[in-house]
Amino acid sequence: MSDPSTPPAFVVLCTVPEAQADQMVDRLLEERLVACVNFLGPVRSRYRWQGALEEAHEMLLLLKTSPAARERLRQRIVELHPYEVPEVLELGVDSGLPAYLAWVTECCDG
Repeated sequence: MSDPSTPPAFVVLCTVPEAQADQMVDRLLEERLVACVNFLGPVRSRYRWQGALEEAHEMLLLLKTSPAARERLRQRIVELHPYEVPEVLELGVDSGLPAYLAWVTECCDG
């Protein structure tokens, strides 16, 4: 029985250099850590890193995953990502089309 306080799915936001986005997403799909990924962009990101202002041209990925796969997904993003500290923001999905949420769970190994 699942914990009622745990959202039924998560959307994970991650920016990645455009040239590496397809390869990283394919690995995550093959490993069943995500059910679906939307590519938004390219986007231009400006940020402070190690005391300097930086700019990068990236893809913003919207990754859909299950609660059971969420922590493994986070770990795998860190392993595959070219950045020392990649953006990984996990947003709980409180509700949605039940059939879609069930599909996300079915697609992701826990």
